[in-house]
Order: sequence, then structure tokens, then C-alpha cells
Amino acid sequence: MKIVFLDRDTISPYTTLRAPSFAHEWVQHNRTSADQAAARIADADIVIVNKVKLPAEVLAQAPKLKLIAVAATGTDNIDLQACQQRGIVVSNVRNYAKHTVPEHTFALIFALRRSICAYRDAVKTGRWQEAAQFCFFDYPIRDLAGSTLGVIGDGVLGQSVAAIGRALGMRVLFSAHKGRTGQGSLYTPFEEVLKQSDILTLHCPLNTNTRHMIGAAEFAQMARKPLLINTGRGGLVDEAAVGPALQAGHIAGAAFDVTSVEPPPADHPFMALLDRPDFILTPHVAWASAEAIQALADQLIDNVEAFVRGVPVNQVLPKA
Repeated sequence: MKIVFLDRDTISPYTTLRAPSFAHEWVQHNRTSADQAAARIADADIVIVNKVKLPAEVLAQAPKLKLIAVAATGTDNIDLQACQQRGIVVSNVRNYAKHTVPEHTFALIFALRRSICAYRDAVKTGRWQEAAQFCFFDYPIRDLAGSTLGVIGDGVLGQSVAAIGRALGMRVLFSAHKGRTGQGSLYTPFEEVLKQSDILTLHCPLNTNTRHMIGAAEFAQMARKPLLINTGRGGLVDEAAVGPALQAGHIAGAAFDVTSVEPPPADHPFMALLDRPDFILTPHVAWASAEAIQALADQLIDNVEAFVRGVPVNQVLPKA
């Protein structure tokens, strides 16, 4: 079995990636560009990939390919239809981030709700001395207890975020993406969650139903001027609409750990917001605690070994 890992640098160098237990040839690339992918997987039996795009035309040049082991949960970088047609098994890594992403989500919520970054920056510039008393009140500070947390997506991450919210005394509302109905009494319609939430947090996959599910029209419906937190996927939000929403006061603040293009180019709309006290951008690290990355790496190799044993697990394809 020839195993080709296309983007090892997407896993921390401090993480132990054990060798599979069966006889194999291991070829590792730290990074792979779009024009390198086809040549690198041409004679692979197994491809390990995190973020490199594998469209149909690239997969067509890998006749021996039997398994794509994704070093992540999301598979939107892979042409699943082409894999289905070819009989290529696709596996992913699941539930490894059930602590790290919710914790990062609440780190962002706390930072914005209590203006932590704004006050820190003010202290650095001498504002405390200028105030000439024991405190100053330049930026808003709000409690979380008694506020409403709107969670879009009820998977492991959404449920974990909700559990933390409840422990902090928050009222939690769940919704699926806009346009989806028939979810039952435990769900609140998408439009109602927009209207009732003090904090809105996104934990759903990126697909044709969820891309740009929040844009200018949705911001205008946010009656309580919530914080918007996105630790899911960048494409869930129309990023060009975030700055105008902040400027117009439709939202009280926004924090993103993801962007539609990563890293964002210099002219990305978010780059113009970095000096605002009500905006935080972190570099897609919500998933990246030491514990979570090690769990991901272990499960990744578990998936490869299970496939070779003939008992594949964590399959995205073939669908059950």
C-alpha cells in the first residue's frame, strides 16, 4: 500500500503521527498546491488530506486510489460524487474537537461580551492613567447569565456549546439552516433565532444549503443586536456584509475563526476590521488544542488501519 499525505503541515509538528501497523510505503508532503496534487497521488492507494482540493479531474488521474482519509471532519474540498462513481472510500475524523471548539467559541464570546481586547488595548495606550481613577467605562460589559444563545447546528459541537451556555445561565435556542422546516418542537425557526438571540453561534457544515445563510438581509432581522460567532466555516456568512452590519449597529460584535479563503488576502473585507474593538479574527485555530490534534491524528491512522483490515469506519462514502 502506498500512502500519500498531501499536507502534513496542517497538523502541528508537536503531534505524534504514528506509522500504520501494516506494510506500506509512506510519502509525505508538507504542503501541496493545486497544480501538484494530481502528480502526487497518481500511484497512491491511500491519500491522506486535510485541506488540499481533490476535484474530479485530479481524482481521475489516480487509478489505484482506494481510500481518501480526511484529516478533518469537513469534506467540502473533495468531489464526493466522483468518489462515489469510482468506488473510492472516503473517511473523516469525528468528535475530536468536542471540547476545543466550544471552549474557543466561548473565549470569543467572553472577549466580546466583556470587551476584553478593547480594554487591554486601552490600558496599553495609557487610558487607565488618563482616567485618573480606579477604573474607566469606555466599552460595554455585559453578563452572559440571562441572555439568549442561538445555536445554528445541533451536532456534537453545537450541543457542547449549548451545554456550556446552559451552565452559565443562558437560554439556548437551536435552529437548522434557513429554509429547513419540520425539525420538531426542540427547534426554533431560523428567523426567530435571528430575532431573539443575544449571541448567535454557527456550528453547521458548509454546503449549498448553508453557504451565505447569513448576509445583509439576515443582519437586518437581528433585533437584539447580537454577537455573531463563527467557528464553523467561512462561507456560512457573506463576509462582505459583516463590516456594514457592525457599522450600522445590526450586530454588537463579531468574531470569526474561519474565512472563505484561508489565509485571507490583504483585500479581504475582514482585514479592514482588525482595529475595531468589536471584531476579532483568529487564524482557524479553534480546533487546535494539543489534546484535540493528538486525538485527530490517532483517529486518522485508526481509520486507515480499519480500512486495510476490511472493516472501514467513519465513512462519508459509501453512504449507508
